[in-house]
Amino acid sequence: MALTGLVGLGLQEPMLFPSLGPTVLLFFEQPLHPSACPRNTFFGHGIALAAGWISLYVFGLLGAPSVLVSGITPRHIAASALSVGLTAFTKHLVRAPHPPAGATTLIVSLGFLTTPAQLGVMAAAVILVTLAGWCINRLLGVPMPLWQTPSE
Repeated sequence: MALTGLVGLGLQEPMLFPSLGPTVLLFFEQPLHPSACPRNTFFGHGIALAAGWISLYVFGLLGAPSVLVSGITPRHIAASALSVGLTAFTKHLVRAPHPPAGATTLIVSLGFLTTPAQLGVMAAAVILVTLAGWCINRLLGVPMPLWQTPSE
């Protein structure tokens, strides 16, 4: 988290956001679980970012203020429900479990970070924290896999 925060500080970009915390905890509490592997982390957050943005688009909320500014509206409720549903369904289809992605999709669909630049920064933060977590685990002797799907 410190590495990601410092890189964000240097770039003056919001590279720290709530769903990175649970992602990092997975890396060190359950590093061998499929939801912690980099493949599922990348797919999970990537799907969540797309689902959040699509939900904003569907309900005409692109460019609208976040729920902290405007208050919760029926369109925000619908966008958040759609984004979580799309995220869960798509992650299931591609067999990429990563529960923290549920927070990522809400961050977007509730209007906190919504521009293409902000979504790109979020994606970069996920990549950075994932690579750092994987490398730290490997240095500590934990054989954290790069690519793992749940067994059937």
